[in-house]
Amino acid sequence: MKRPAAPQALLSFAIQRIGSCLRDVDGAGEEMQVVEKHRCNTQVRIGPLGGEAPMRMSLRWMIVLTLAVCSIGSAIGVEYRELPLSVYRDKMRAAWIGQMAGVAWGAPTEFRWQDKIIPEADMPAWKPSLINDAFGQDDLYVEMTFLRTMEMHGLNCSIRQAGIDFANSGYPLWCANNAGRTNLRNGIAPPDSSHPKFNKCPNDIDYQIEADYSGIIAPGMPNWPIRLGEKFGRLMNYGDGMYAGQFIGAMYATAFFESHIPTIIATALKAIPEGSQYAEMVRDLLAWFRENPDDWEATWHRIQRKYREDPEYQKASNGGIDCKINGAYVLLGLLYGKGDPDRTIIIATRAGMDSDCNPSSAAGVLFTTMGIGRVPARFTAVLDETQKFSHTAYNVPELTAVCEKLMREILSKSGGRVVRRNGEEILRIPVETVRPSALELSWDPGPTAGSKFTRSEMRRIKFPDFAGQMQRAVSRFAPGWRIARCGPDMQPGLLPEWRGRTNVLLTHPLTQGVGCVLSRSLRLPAGGHPQLRLVVGHYPQGDWDLIIRVDGKEILRRTVGAATTTEGWMDVQADLAPYAGRKILLELINEPTGWSFEAAYWAAITVQTR
Repeated sequence: MKRPAAPQALLSFAIQRIGSCLRDVDGAGEEMQVVEKHRCNTQVRIGPLGGEAPMRMSLRWMIVLTLAVCSIGSAIGVEYRELPLSVYRDKMRAAWIGQMAGVAWGAPTEFRWQDKIIPEADMPAWKPSLINDAFGQDDLYVEMTFLRTMEMHGLNCSIRQAGIDFANSGYPLWCANNAGRTNLRNGIAPPDSSHPKFNKCPNDIDYQIEADYSGIIAPGMPNWPIRLGEKFGRLMNYGDGMYAGQFIGAMYATAFFESHIPTIIATALKAIPEGSQYAEMVRDLLAWFRENPDDWEATWHRIQRKYREDPEYQKASNGGIDCKINGAYVLLGLLYGKGDPDRTIIIATRAGMDSDCNPSSAAGVLFTTMGIGRVPARFTAVLDETQKFSHTAYNVPELTAVCEKLMREILSKSGGRVVRRNGEEILRIPVETVRPSALELSWDPGPTAGSKFTRSEMRRIKFPDFAGQMQRAVSRFAPGWRIARCGPDMQPGLLPEWRGRTNVLLTHPLTQGVGCVLSRSLRLPAGGHPQLRLVVGHYPQGDWDLIIRVDGKEILRRTVGAATTTEGWMDVQADLAPYAGRKILLELINEPTGWSFEAAYWAAITVQTR
């Protein structure tokens, strides 16, 4: 809140404050004489009142004087808002629970419905146990890399340090994240790691789904999501792709003080360049909601026509993973959810596309406005507080602790402070003039920065060898077999248990048109009847095609999915008798049927002779 005061009163207070500080520092107790005052700048001369010449100030006096005058000057015209620390903690925890609930609830639908609304009958039901599925979701653990960088290297860590830490991450990535990290590992330092010259996914959703942290640690301070977007969002996104994350972060920052969703959105809009297409999308959603506040499906169709079917809004777009279309679905859920957590998540999910990340963003913002005390118990009843998020050092208590630590540092750097009143800590947060990033267009980018990592920096980048890890997993599971073209989706590797089977190998196609291949060269005995036996499974919401080839010739193809398996598993036998006595190349292909949950689960691979 703003606390205006008359100039004379402030001046008198300033003189008293400085005198007190000087006496505290030197104990000299000199008087102070006001020489001149221009607007908010007060010049003070140290010396006896009425003296002809001012005394020469010691260095300590000068420091105290500067601090005191600056503090008083800042009080004139600076507006503060107050937030009890207990309320911050309540809302901050709710922000993370909202993300977890949204991503876990929407996960079975992710990218299964593109350019169409998910039928109401196909919307999964919420189960309290789902909340713990969020610990393995990239929607959460990737942004914790950024928190860890700031925890270890400070808020002022360089963008190059941020890039090194991201390059060293061991989790699988896709789209802009993967392109940016690949650039970093190849020596292209930020900001060029996200430049469209080197990154073909600059407008993808990636930083949008990872920027929640930037507002959670900056309540009421929207310039920090902007700054942090320039540091961490710049690793993988450019233009609208980066603005998307800055906007999401600004919504969180606003949600600590505001609960009216259209106001939160309109306030956060100020944090991104008004000439960007992302800002245009936000303005459209606000206008379309005002025009038709009760029919979200009608608004969905307006979104589809403009942001999917109009070529003007497909420039530098990677299709359904574009930040604008998915950002529109986040706002669709927030606006038409009208403050109801279930309705918000359901609408953001049923809009389709990245239908786990979008409800995660929407629920995170909404739950922040609510605080954990108002979040329905079904979202927290069985939450495992001890489980760590995949690829991170944090469980829920550790995550909230590091967020509070960083929040206190941000508050101090922003000119705010923590005061104690009636036994309670209160955050005094300065109201900021928002300063958005400069406008840049991914389809018409500016020049590159020529940023390269130095040799010493490259020696600090020691990322995991995914291909080597997968080959070691295959060798343990099925000695003599090789793996190629395995993609990182769904965290491939050797699983201790899956759907009642132990020691299960998980593979995933490299891309939508490139299947993962397990192969082995072997000589079949001349006598007997050689036979290949497999036990294969699928992810509950997915399916895939099993292809068996001998010397490049396909001898079997079957779809492995819910309709073709028993309790998720299929026994497959392939006759190899025609190749008895020969050396053959045997290939097993995990071929995608689409691009949703295409993982193959291998419980057995054996060649037997009867």
